Amino acid sequence: MKLLFISDLHLDESRPEVTESFLTFLKDRASKADALYILGDFFEVWIGDDDDAPLASSIQQQLLALSQGGTAVFIMHGNRDFLYGERFCQNSGASLLSDPTLIELAGKSCLLMHGDSLCTDDSEYMAFRQQARNPAWQEQLLSQPLQARRQLAQQLRQQSKSMSAMKAEDIMDVNADAVAQVLAEHNADILIHGHTHRPARHSLDKGKERIVLGDWHDKAWCISADQQSIKLESWSI
Repeated sequence: MKLLFISDLHLDESRPEVTESFLTFLKDRASKADALYILGDFFEVWIGDDDDAPLASSIQQQLLALSQGGTAVFIMHGNRDFLYGERFCQNSGASLLSDPTLIELAGKSCLLMHGDSLCTDDSEYMAFRQQARNPAWQEQLLSQPLQARRQLAQQLRQQSKSMSAMKAEDIMDVNADAVAQVLAEHNADILIHGHTHRPARHSLDKGKERIVLGDWHDKAWCISADQQSIKLESWSI
C-alpha cells in the first residue's frame, strides 16, 4: 500500500502556481498511490457545494478522475473549508473523513487530524471554531446567496489575518497536553496533522510521534507512507 497525505494547500484563484503544482502532483504521484488523504484547508475558502467558481469545478473534476483511476480520495474539513457536503463528495469522488480518524500506518496506529482543535491556547479561535462547526450556523450561512457568502468569506479572511498578526506565535501552535490527551484517548502511536504551517517530525514520550504537514506556499509538502516507512517530503513550487 502506498498512501499520500497533504494539507493546507489553500487553493485559490490568486495563486495559480499552487494549483499547477497540485495538478502535477496528482499526475506524477497521486495517480500511482493507493490513497490520497487531504487533511483540511484544501481550498483557501469553501463557501458551499453550490460554488460555481471555475477553480472549484476544475479541482472536483480532477479529484473525480483520480478516484476513477483507482486512487481512493479522502478529505477532512479544515478551518477554511468546513462546508464540504454530500454534493462535493459526489462531484469529486472523495470520502469525507471525521476529525479525528484512526488508521493503521506502517504497522502502527495513526491518528489523522486537521490540527486546529489542538490549538487550545488560542481561546478566540476555539470560540470561532465552535460556532463554525455548529450545524444551525452552517445552515443559516448556506441559505445566503453565493455572492453574499463570497463577500463574507473575504471579510473573515481579512479578520483572520489581522488577528493572527497580533497573536504570539506559541498561542497559534498546538498545545502539548491536548496532543498527549488525544493520543491517549485513541491509543495511537502517531499523530499526523496540518493547520499550523510548521512542518516537522516531533518525538514524544513512550515512543510516540507527531508529524506536521506544511502548507503549500513556496514549497509543497506531503507525507508518503507504505508498510515499511513514513516520510515527510517537500519540493519547490
